[in-house]
Order: sequence, then C-alpha cells, then structure tokens
Amino acid sequence: MTSGAVLCYNADMLQSTYDVAVIGTGSFGAWTAWHLRRSGQSVLLLDAWGPGHSRSSSGGESRAIRMGYGGDEIYTRMSMRSLVLWQDLFRQTGEPLFHRTGVLLMARPGDPYSEATERTLAAAGVPMEIVPGAEIGRRYPQMRLSDPKVYGIFEPQSGALMARRAVALVVEDAARQGAVYATEAVLAPSGSGPRASVRTTSGQAIRAGTFVFACGPWLPKIFPSLLGARIYPTRQEVFFLAPPAGDRRFAPPEMPVWIDFTDHRGPYGFPDLEGRGLKLAFDRHGPAFDPDTGDRRLSASGLEEAYRFLAERFPDLAEAPLVESRVCQYENSSNGDFLIDRHPAFDNVWLAGGGSGHGFKHGPAVGEYLSAQILRGGVAEPRFSLESKLHTKQRTVY
Repeated sequence: MTSGAVLCYNADMLQSTYDVAVIGTGSFGAWTAWHLRRSGQSVLLLDAWGPGHSRSSSGGESRAIRMGYGGDEIYTRMSMRSLVLWQDLFRQTGEPLFHRTGVLLMARPGDPYSEATERTLAAAGVPMEIVPGAEIGRRYPQMRLSDPKVYGIFEPQSGALMARRAVALVVEDAARQGAVYATEAVLAPSGSGPRASVRTTSGQAIRAGTFVFACGPWLPKIFPSLLGARIYPTRQEVFFLAPPAGDRRFAPPEMPVWIDFTDHRGPYGFPDLEGRGLKLAFDRHGPAFDPDTGDRRLSASGLEEAYRFLAERFPDLAEAPLVESRVCQYENSSNGDFLIDRHPAFDNVWLAGGGSGHGFKHGPAVGEYLSAQILRGGVAEPRFSLESKLHTKQRTVY
C-alpha cells in the first residue's frame, strides 16, 4: 500500500455478516467500497491478488484523466466529478498522485467528434484552449505533426493519475475508515433469487446483504453465460521509452498527456513521469485475451509499430531504449459504455465493469453512482444497463 500500512483480517472478520461485500479492488470496486463505507455501511472488500496487482486493468503506473468525450456529456461530467474526488483524497491523505500535465486532444476541422468535444466542454464549463497546429509545433517542438490541418483542444486542468498507487490508496483509506479488506478469490453465485452468501475458492462463506462484482476482465469468466458475449477482454501493449539523459523536453511541464483522435492507429502518450520514461500506446482493441493465462510478453510487431510511430511523431526518440513495457488488457463492453446494473437472476447482486480503455479515471463517480443505487435506488442510467449491452462489438465511446 502507498503509506506502508498493513491491511489485515482474521477469520472472525470473514465470519461476520456485512451490509455489502465488494469483490474486486480495481478503480470501480475500490471506490464503491469507499463510498459505501462513508455512508455508514459495513463493507467487506475482497480481491484475488490485491489492489493494483499486475494482472489487473487498474494496475500499471499511469492513467489519463481528461474531460473531452465527443458528445458524450455524461462521461465529461463524470470525469469532472471524479477529478474533484481524486484530488480531495490526495489532499486528505497527503499523497500527491495526480500530475496536472494538461491533456492535449488532437483534432481536425470538420470532424464530428472534434466539434462535439468542443461543444460539450464549453457546455460543461471545462477550461480549454484551442491550439492551432502551428502553435502546437512552437509549443512542443519535440513533437512533429505531418498534417497541417490538425489542431489541439487543450485541457489545462487535466493530467495523469498514478494508477497502481492511487487505487491502493483508495482501498487503504476505506480500510482506515472501517472497511474490511481480504485477499480471497470468490466463486460465482448459483441458482436464482437473493443471495445470503457467496463462497470463496478456499471454501469460506461470505455473508452480506448485497454483493458487488467489480472484477474487470474476470467478469465474463465468472458469469460466462450472461457476460461472455457482452464484455470483451483484449490484449493491449504499452511501451516506455527513455529520453536522453538530462533532456527535460519529454517531461512535464514541457510535454502534456496527449491523445491523437486524428490518427487511425489511435496513438496516445504520457510525458516522462517520475523517471519512468515516455509512455506510448495505441487505443484500439487487440486480440482476445485471458487475464489469467494470456502471454504478457511484447510482440515483435507491436514494438516495431511503436518505433515507427516514434520516428514520425518524436524523431529524437526514434532510437530511444525501451526501458519498460506492459501487456495489460481492456475489458470494454460491446459499445464502450459502462455496465452498472443488477444481475438479472439475483436481486441483491450488482455488476460493475466494462470500464477499461477509459474507465479508471471515472472510479470515484462510478462508486458514488453505484453506492447511491444500492442505498437509495432512483432512476438508473439506461446507458449503464445490462439490456443495452449487445452481443456485437460496436464501440461508440472513446
């Protein structure tokens, strides 16, 4: 954990009955447990390996938090709310895990997504700056843009979250407030109707009034008949390249987080944060991937593509050494919208997932929304419903 605190439990804790048991300590699960505990609920938080572990979608060093989402104002406003909650937590705990690097969204005149992003940001009151292509070149001379029509939508208050440590901090803070955390793998419930308990792989019975399964890429494995054709884990490669010694052009404030919506390859990247190197990845779905058994070694083709892109966009890094790499996974829903809904066979079992690719940043708002649904009900967001998740891939949220 971030501060060195040890979260421990004994057998009596698992033999208790909780108001809510949350399975999964990714961004969605951890923040749901945090909000529920702040609302006075007794909460048990379980994970097979622990928050930010190497297989998880919330693992890894960094995740972007940005407000631009085309015309999807729901995600713009969720990001706005989440940034407030992330920063509040970091202030309260004294852990500086947000880098306000700014986020540069590369856009093109006449592009519907770019135009919708500008309108939505303006309507939501998000500070932004339109940066002409020539100005991008002057402001970031280490970056080359081949298309003179490309311009930037710059969000000065956005930036990067230090993901692995941030999600561990959420779990730690929930435990500090009285939530119980345990490392246990939980089996899928069987039958139908309200569940009084679920079982772990070690044979423990977990008793609670409500259960939340926020298991990321494991959701379709736990509930294959329900989610096997609705949640799609895919293999994603991430590269970290070392700038030359003493070269600060690739670190904040000389470089922001950037996302290029004009390039069909879907490139995005982070400046050199905390000496880990410039981060580069491509936001498109890789092949199907099993989070338990998938090969997490880089592919030769992926590395070759990364270096081709560097030669185009950051020529001074065209031969930079690869100092770190990561093979993780997305677990998007069929259309990219989140899944936050009850299991149709179990009234007191909730499902929360379909987030990776863009979900980490939204954890605080997702947890706030789900905890409110559990405690108070109200009108559910149709876009988060199970019913809206089709069996065909047609991603619309980026």
